[in-house]
Amino acid sequence: MTASSGEWGVIENDFHSRKDLSPNVCAVYTEEDMRGYGIAGKLLGYVCDDMKSQGIDTLYLVTDHTSFYERYGWEFLCMVQEDGGGMTRMYVHRG
Repeated sequence: MTASSGEWGVIENDFHSRKDLSPNVCAVYTEEDMRGYGIAGKLLGYVCDDMKSQGIDTLYLVTDHTSFYERYGWEFLCMVQEDGGGMTRMYVHRG
């Protein structure tokens, strides 16, 4: 989904080694001039609600950000290896 101020998507795997952790929220992004208005939180809430209405109540995402997703009910799960070789943070949201 895209909007004029932000976007998101849901895919099976977001290029990490934990193929068992699926589906993944990906590409959460808010345009720089629109940051600070709660748009990312609304996007995350929307995707969680949308997936839950389809019977999916556990979602994952990978990010290098710390202390951001926790504000919206996401919990740090573990470090995972990216397909490119580095390590990144895996978060989980249980609806």
